[in-house]
Amino acid sequence: MKRMNNKTLPLAVLAATMLMTSACGGAATGGTATPAAANDAAAPAKSGDPVKVVWWHAMSGELGKAVDKLVADFNASQKDVVVEAIFQGTYDENLNKLKASLDSKSGPTMVQMYEIGSRFMIDTKAITPVQQFIDADKYDVSQLEENILNYYRHDGKLYSMPFNTSNPILYYNKTMFKAAGLDPEKPPATYEEMAEYAKKLTKDNVAGGSIAIYAWLVEQFFANQGAELVNNGNGRTSMATESLLASDAGVKTLTWWKQMVDDKSMLNLGRKSDDTKKAFLAGQIAMTLDSTAGLRGVVNAAEGKFEVGTGFLPKPAGASDGGVIIGGASNYIMNNRSEAEQKGAWQFMKFLADPKQQAYWSVNTGYFPITKKAYDDQLVKDNMAKYPQFKTAVDQLHASKPSKATQGAVMGVFPEARQLTETAIEEVLNGKKAPKEALEGAAKEITTKIGQYNKTVGK
Repeated sequence: MKRMNNKTLPLAVLAATMLMTSACGGAATGGTATPAAANDAAAPAKSGDPVKVVWWHAMSGELGKAVDKLVADFNASQKDVVVEAIFQGTYDENLNKLKASLDSKSGPTMVQMYEIGSRFMIDTKAITPVQQFIDADKYDVSQLEENILNYYRHDGKLYSMPFNTSNPILYYNKTMFKAAGLDPEKPPATYEEMAEYAKKLTKDNVAGGSIAIYAWLVEQFFANQGAELVNNGNGRTSMATESLLASDAGVKTLTWWKQMVDDKSMLNLGRKSDDTKKAFLAGQIAMTLDSTAGLRGVVNAAEGKFEVGTGFLPKPAGASDGGVIIGGASNYIMNNRSEAEQKGAWQFMKFLADPKQQAYWSVNTGYFPITKKAYDDQLVKDNMAKYPQFKTAVDQLHASKPSKATQGAVMGVFPEARQLTETAIEEVLNGKKAPKEALEGAAKEITTKIGQYNKTVGK
């Protein structure tokens, strides 16, 4: 891949190409990383006072409490580095604040950004790739989940360290399944089965299900069919230049979705997954699709009302081998901070990846452990026994076959692409356009924006 110097990529210009959405990646500022930032990465330099590492993140509520506990435990574990975690709001708000710190030293040492910001973060050259620290420290990445690393690898190296990881699963009401004469231990595995089940479950003011108009789910439907979302190996063999949204995988998915809405077996509750989750917990729908990250909360909220079942994300009958793409976020080290701060951030990243910390993080949030040995921790074993539904998500992750499709698409205008995809879905579900027409329109706009972005970064 062609590399560019800072003069070919003014950060303010690149930032302007990004349309803010409900969850997006971002950039910071700084010159090209110096080799010294990664040399002797095994331990930060001691200079009397501990090195301060500022970490910007987007974890709120219970997730934020878990973050604070991890930070407190790290700070108590050694005396060389002090991490200060600062909640910056949503991924959107985190990105906006990061951009506001451009060309200054007011930004963080380390920042959490969600997965689809990867291409953008790399193109800014505002980060020190964690691969430099991995190599200098001889850190064994084989201890981490391969399917998670697979997403964040670009050109054979890691630019960021995985942190919070999830994938989408089917949630269903076992009580309603029994009442409808369906086997509560056999969730629908295909589009066709889900449509059939939804009809049988629709009665007495209860709909068979609802799927949030969330482009992340569409991306997952593509991967589950072994289909790529953009050209050039999903943007991984070379820069993506064209959206493949209107391919057979997209048309088939949207046609299936539209038919269920038309026959009243599937409700259209809009873009917010929180709305479909509330409807599911209120007993208004029998099935929904959502992130594994919300599993524990859903199971707890349904306790005493009904038993929650979980299943793999459905795909068309006879679809080729595929799987799910990981979701969530990773941590980047900003290269405009001092060498000592960057080393300190790396120390903290290693701490977060430790099996014990990953066990705590997974049990208290619902995200996957990124470290394989975390599953051997008694805390995780006990949690798996209490919440057997979580095994579905783990099995689905491990069953996903590595490919360019399951590795996930990479493009610099991903947030904008998601907005356009969701608009296309709305047009179809509301009867304004046919699936092929809506997807072709969105694909054309996405392709145009990809071209504009690629020109901006000089590729």
